[in-house]
Amino acid sequence: MVDVKAIEKAKEHFGKILEEQLKRVEAMKSGQDWTDYSNLQRIKIGICGGDGIGPYISRSAKKVLEVLLQDEIGSGKVEIKVIEGLTIENRVKEMKAIPDDVLAEIKECHVVLKGPTTTPKKGDPWPNIESANVAMRRELDLFANVRPVKVPELGVDWMFFRENTEGSYVLGSRGVNVTEDLAIDFCVATSQGSDRIIRLAFDYAAKNGIDKVSVVTKANVIKTTDGKFLNTAAEVAKDYPGVKWDDWFIDIMTAKLIDPYRRKDFKVIVLPNLYGDILTDEAAQIQGGVGTAGSANIGKRYAMFEAIHGSAPRMVDEGRAQYADPSSMIKAAAMLLNHIGFVDKAKRLEMALEVCTQYEKKKVMTGRSNGATGDEFAQYVLDTVNDPDLESKWIRYQRSD
Repeated sequence: MVDVKAIEKAKEHFGKILEEQLKRVEAMKSGQDWTDYSNLQRIKIGICGGDGIGPYISRSAKKVLEVLLQDEIGSGKVEIKVIEGLTIENRVKEMKAIPDDVLAEIKECHVVLKGPTTTPKKGDPWPNIESANVAMRRELDLFANVRPVKVPELGVDWMFFRENTEGSYVLGSRGVNVTEDLAIDFCVATSQGSDRIIRLAFDYAAKNGIDKVSVVTKANVIKTTDGKFLNTAAEVAKDYPGVKWDDWFIDIMTAKLIDPYRRKDFKVIVLPNLYGDILTDEAAQIQGGVGTAGSANIGKRYAMFEAIHGSAPRMVDEGRAQYADPSSMIKAAAMLLNHIGFVDKAKRLEMALEVCTQYEKKKVMTGRSNGATGDEFAQYVLDTVNDPDLESKWIRYQRSD
C-alpha cells in the first residue's frame, strides 16, 4: 500500500532543496571577482587544528610557515591566527558542522590551513552531524579541490581538479527516509558549477604548458548529472584549442591509474565530487600514502588548504599522535604559500619536502616511536629549505630517476 503522507512529506523536503539550489545558481550567475592578494595590506592566515592528530600536524606546519614568513610577519604584511573550536567535541556541543563563532573567525581570514576533522559514522559515539569539510566548502564557496600527486620515478605528475560544492556530497546529510523501506539521497549538477571547475582545469593546463585534460564521469549510467558535467566539458574545451581532452569512466580510470603503461599519459584530471574523493586517495597511495598529500580548496574570495587524510583518533588513543606524519600539512602549507603569491618560497618548500620524503629520508616517519616525531620531521624539512645546495641537489635527484 502506498503511503501518501510519506510521499507528500518527502516531496516537501525535496521542494525546499530545489529552492535552495536554484538560489545558489542565481548567486553563481551574479559572479564575483577573485581576491587579489598582491593588493592586500595584510594577508590573514587562519590555522584550524581540527581534532585527533590534527592539532599535532598543524603545529608542525604552522612552525614551517612562521619560519618561511618571518620577515613578512615582522613587517605586518602577514598575520597568522590560531582558530580554536573546530574539534568534534565542540561541534557536537553546538550540534553544528562548524560552530557559528568559529565560522565567523574563519571568514575574517583570507586563507585557512586546516587539520583533519572527525566526521561521525554509524557506530561512533558522536551524533550524526555533517562533515566540517563539506560545510566549509559550501559556506565559503570553495568550489575547486586541487590535489597534486607526483612520483618522478614512475613518471607520475598529476594535477586533480575535483568539484567541491555539488555532486553527491553537497546534500549528503539531506537525504530522506521516505518509509522504513525506502531511502533517497540526492546528487546535484549545475551548468555554472560544472563550467567553473572544468574551466579552472583547462586554464591551469593552458597556463602551464600542459597539452591534455582528462574528464572523469560515469555519464554512461548517471546520464543526467554526470551527463551535464561531460557535456559542459565539451563546450569549455572549445575555448582552449591548444589543449586536447579525453573522457574516462570512473571505474576504468581507477584501473588505469595503476597501469604502468598508461598512467604516464594523464596530466590534468577534472571530475565531480565523489569520484574526485575516491581517485585522489588512490593517487596519493601511489605517491606513498594519504599522509603525503596536501589539498587546496579554492574559491574566488576564500581558500582553505588541508591534509587529505582523516583525524586518526586511534593514534591519539594509543599515545602516538606526536609521531603522526605532517608531510600532508606541510605540502598544504606550500600550496597556501603559492596561492597567496609567495611562489619562490612555495617552490623551495616543495623541493625540500620532496628531497626529505622521496630521496634522502634522513628522518623517517613510521607513526611510532621507532621513527621521527612530527616536529622533528618539520625541522628536518626547514633545515633542507635552508640548504644552499637544495636546488642543485633536487635537480640531481630528478635526473637520477
